[in-house]
Amino acid sequence: MKRISVIGHFGEGVNLSNGQTIKTKILTEALQKHFGQEQIEKIDTHGGLKTLLKAPLHILKALKTSSNVIMLPAHNGVRVYGRFLPLVKNFFKGRKIHYVVIGGWLPEFIKERKGLSKCLKKFDGIYVETSIMKNALEAQGFKNVFVMPNFKDLKALSEDELVYTTCEPYKLCTFSRVMKEKGIEDAVNAVVAINEQRERIVYTLDIYGQIDSSQTKWFEDLRKSFPEYVKYKGVVPFDKSVEILKDYFALLFPTYYEGEGFAGTLIDSFAAGVPVIASDWKYNAEVVNDGLNGIVYSLEQEDMLAKILVEIATNPSIIFEMKKQCLKDAKNYLPSVAIDTLTKEIVR
Repeated sequence: MKRISVIGHFGEGVNLSNGQTIKTKILTEALQKHFGQEQIEKIDTHGGLKTLLKAPLHILKALKTSSNVIMLPAHNGVRVYGRFLPLVKNFFKGRKIHYVVIGGWLPEFIKERKGLSKCLKKFDGIYVETSIMKNALEAQGFKNVFVMPNFKDLKALSEDELVYTTCEPYKLCTFSRVMKEKGIEDAVNAVVAINEQRERIVYTLDIYGQIDSSQTKWFEDLRKSFPEYVKYKGVVPFDKSVEILKDYFALLFPTYYEGEGFAGTLIDSFAAGVPVIASDWKYNAEVVNDGLNGIVYSLEQEDMLAKILVEIATNPSIIFEMKKQCLKDAKNYLPSVAIDTLTKEIVR
C-alpha cells in the first residue's frame, strides 16, 4: 500500500508549461521528497476527453493502491473526479481524499452546481490558494477548506545578487500566459504611451509566456504594432525564471482573467527580487502587498498603470526599496513550507 496517489495533469512525454501541469509536477516532487518517492503513485490525466472516460479506472486504481488520493483537476475534470471519488471511496475503508485547487475559479464555478458542491463537501480536505477563496467556499457551507498558498521550487537570489537599474531605459516584462485577459495589451499601451509622451525610450517591455492557442490571431495582430522597444521573448522553462527575471526593473501583471488565482508568476518575480505592479483583480492584493513587495492599482482607472510607471521612472527608489522584501516573501512559497498544511492531513 502506497501513501499517496496523485491524479493530475502531468503531461508525460509532452513539453507543457501551463500552470496546471507545473503545479501538479511541483506538488508531486515535494511529496516525494517528504514521504519518499516509492510512496507516491502518479496517475496522468493528460489527453482530454479520452482520458476522462478512463476516470473510473483511475479512481479505482488510486483507492486500491493508496491510503490517500490527491486530485488536481481543471473544470471538466472536477465534474468527473469530484463526483466519483467520494462515491467510490465508500467501498474502501481508511482512505482519505484531497482536492488541491489550481487557480481561483472554484467558488464561482460551483455556485450553480449544487450536486457537485454536495460531492466536494465529502472530501477530507479542499486546499485553496488564498484566504478569500476559503471564505467564499465557507459562505457556501463548506467546512473542509484549508489555505495552502501556491508554491514553486525556486532558488531565490541572495540580497547581494539583487540587480538595481539606475538609468533609462528601465526594463519591464510580463510573465504569464499570453492572452488578452492577462492584460498584455494594456501593458504594451502603457509603455508606448509613456515613451511617446516623453519622446524617448523610458521603458522597454519584454513579453514572456505561452501564447494561448485560441488567441494566436489576436496576438499576431498586436505584434504588428510593436515598436522596437516591445518584444515577444517566448517561453521560459519554469526552473529558469529567476535567472531571466532578475535583470528586470519590475514585472507587470495587469490581469483581468476570470479564472485567476494565486498566480505563480508572482512567486517567480519575488524570488528574483523584482517587485510586481499588479491590478487589483481577484486575489492579487492578498499576495502583492502594496508598497512592500509591489504596487496594486485599480482596474477601474484606465490610465492608472501608466501613471504608476511615470511615478517610478521619476523616483526609482520606490522600486529599489521593495526588492529585499520580495526575497523575504519568496521563502513563504517554497514547496516544503507551503505543503505543510496538506502533509498534516495525510494518513498512513
